[in-house]
Amino acid sequence: MYVLKLAWRSLWNRRATALLTIFAIAVSVSLLLGVQKMRTAARDGFANTVSGVDLIVGSRSGPLNLLLYSVFRVGDATANVSWTSYQLVRKHADVAWTIPISLGDSHRGFRVLGTTNDYFEHYRFGHDRRISFAAGKPFADLYDVVLGADVANQLGYQLGDAVVIAHGVGNVSFAKHDDKPFRVTGILARTGTPIDRTLHVGLEAISAIHLDWQSGMQAMPNQRVAADEARQRDLTPDSITAFMVGMKDKAAIFQMQRALNEYRKEPLLAIIPGVALKSLWDLVGIADTALMIIAAFVVLAGLLGMLTAILTSLNERRREMAILRSVGAQPRHVFTLLVLEAGLLALLGVLLGVALTYLLLVVGQPILEARFGIFVPLTGLSRYDSVILTGVVTAALAMGLVPAWRAYRSTLSDGLTIRV
Repeated sequence: MYVLKLAWRSLWNRRATALLTIFAIAVSVSLLLGVQKMRTAARDGFANTVSGVDLIVGSRSGPLNLLLYSVFRVGDATANVSWTSYQLVRKHADVAWTIPISLGDSHRGFRVLGTTNDYFEHYRFGHDRRISFAAGKPFADLYDVVLGADVANQLGYQLGDAVVIAHGVGNVSFAKHDDKPFRVTGILARTGTPIDRTLHVGLEAISAIHLDWQSGMQAMPNQRVAADEARQRDLTPDSITAFMVGMKDKAAIFQMQRALNEYRKEPLLAIIPGVALKSLWDLVGIADTALMIIAAFVVLAGLLGMLTAILTSLNERRREMAILRSVGAQPRHVFTLLVLEAGLLALLGVLLGVALTYLLLVVGQPILEARFGIFVPLTGLSRYDSVILTGVVTAALAMGLVPAWRAYRSTLSDGLTIRV
């Protein structure tokens, strides 16, 4: 206890240097903790993008491609699924519900999703959370549109506003369905998933706006189908991009998946979302690991700075060490003193780093959720976090052995000798 008090007073006498060292360690620890919490939140959000869906079915391509365009709205399908095949699966005795998905249009950089009201009824995200409305209601009319939270927020839309959908998925499009404008009837509550960046319309609406389009081109003005005239047409789609399936009996999931993958009338691919999500995370997890390695090296740099500061001060403290020895301090006391100084610097740096991390989370949480859809909960330190922080303090104590050993070897006569 006496040596610990002496170490504290020694640091206080050199408080300017000590504070800079503590701050350097705190910043590095804050970066390490921040990266750890961000990667945990990203992984949880990634895994919770879709929940309660047993199978996702699309044209035969690759599992990751199907997952990306159907769930994350990234990329495009290589082909569509025929309406006949979709109806065959929907009416199967083991199928509880289905959600059709039709993609291919956009609005100012946001993807448009054609579906049915079963989407709002059965789609789940997070831990079995349902889609809820911040304002309005699901689409009921042919030209109703429901906006994700980010779409409404970034474009400033409110209920009743008119929205014109563009053909294709580019940020800028010169081919627009401006003859058939939509009306905003609902705005979804934020989910932290791609739902927030999606416009949702009825499946029949996708057919209606493409009645007079062929090969990506709109018909001549005298051959176009008016918005009211489209209501009188048969708007049953010929095909859809993909569809999601919920099974009555979970034991039948693999049987249904195999049957769809071996379907001979049409090349289909059925994937289990959880399995595909794990494969996708394993693929992008390389960058996640790289961030942790970089953060670890930043912490190492902070500890090396602490070691440098202690070693640099040793020559100036030769007389201090000699006085301690002259009043009865044993070499082991000097050794322990320097090790404790390193430990105190690291411990204070860790505590300040933790406080700085949570301060940044409080400030940055709404920004991360609004801009990137990543929700970082303000939870306590996990066991893994505690292990990391303990490791930082332990590493500092280990580094403190270097200057402690040098001081231990110094003799009383060396400390009292004045070097010119």
